Amino acid sequence: MADTPDKSVARSGGGGEVAPGGQVRPYESLIPKRSAVADALAPAAGFGVTIKNFFSRTVTEQYPFETAPVKPRFHGRHQLNRYPDGLEKCIGCELCAWACPADAIYVEAADNTPEQQFSPGERYGRVYQINYLRCIFCGLCIEACPTRALTMTNDFELAGPTREGLIYEKQDLLAPLADGMLAAPHPMVEGTTDTEYYRGEVTAPTPAQVDWVAEHRPEDETLDAARSRAGARPAGQETR
Repeated sequence: MADTPDKSVARSGGGGEVAPGGQVRPYESLIPKRSAVADALAPAAGFGVTIKNFFSRTVTEQYPFETAPVKPRFHGRHQLNRYPDGLEKCIGCELCAWACPADAIYVEAADNTPEQQFSPGERYGRVYQINYLRCIFCGLCIEACPTRALTMTNDFELAGPTREGLIYEKQDLLAPLADGMLAAPHPMVEGTTDTEYYRGEVTAPTPAQVDWVAEHRPEDETLDAARSRAGARPAGQETR
């Protein structure tokens, strides 16, 4: 048998509360009454909030004239990095593409040759694309990269007028050549393998690399800076 509800908390169909004596009291009688002064000042209290915020410090950011600072580990646009001698770190393994949950990365690898050596080892990334219409900036591609070739910068300004422009190609993602780097392709540092590159033992281009580029691409714009850093012979005295 069901318990009998307490009449002191029972509700009537008329929208009131049943008192212990059986009399129904309307809900309106339970609302505390405000004084006439409180009613008169109620609009002023609302305006008080408005006036308080009116004199508060402005937090508006004048973007794009003033860019907002981001944290050092902010996940922004990707970058394909280079070794100190100018060779690319990407070896075309495609692990970043396999790790991407949004299927935003496309990689095609090609073999390095003595005349076309773009990275240490056997292969390099001939085609590298990131579709920023799909990318969710999760960073899983960074964790999957075995050579630290792919990292993320603080650049967040990726908007553009066309959808095609948001598909970044390798030339858009490749890090610019730092001062003293030698533009690829060129041979690896003599007497080394890809292991020495991965360990960070290569710190600058060598005179032999500079001579090779001077022979095959004498008009290369990176020759002068690389020659100075490598301590190579002046232009016109390279080994033929």
